[in-house]
Amino acid sequence: MTETSAPGARRIVVGVDGSVSSLAALAWAARQAELTDSALEVVTTWEWPSSLGWAMPVPEDFDPEADVRRSLDAAVESVQAAHPGLSVQARVIAGHPAPVLVEASKGADLLVVGSRGHGEFVGMVLGSVSEHCAAHAHCPVLVHRSRA
Repeated sequence: MTETSAPGARRIVVGVDGSVSSLAALAWAARQAELTDSALEVVTTWEWPSSLGWAMPVPEDFDPEADVRRSLDAAVESVQAAHPGLSVQARVIAGHPAPVLVEASKGADLLVVGSRGHGEFVGMVLGSVSEHCAAHAHCPVLVHRSRA
């Protein structure tokens, strides 16, 4: 899932799901990458919807990966406009975000995640994905809490 970096190369990984919290984490990570002369790897994930009862009909043109890619591309464009000299790699990976981000953290100098994403209960300070990453990542983790 992750590429090996050249010896001495710095890499910051940031998880983005399109939520306000994750976009604030992306902005912070981009600035930190610029300050530390690090490459920025922006990771987003997608999963096929699941149900516990009757299956919902899915339109023939339903493509969650393409939808996520469009959202990620827009976020990355914004970061590259604000930080034109920054090396940014965008990755869309199928799977649940927690284990995908832990895997992406291998060989990274820092993993940045928002404090809560789309699927969290209102009022929670730390989401399940950020909590999982903080406990299992292979590098230091910064959980960015946006002012809201």
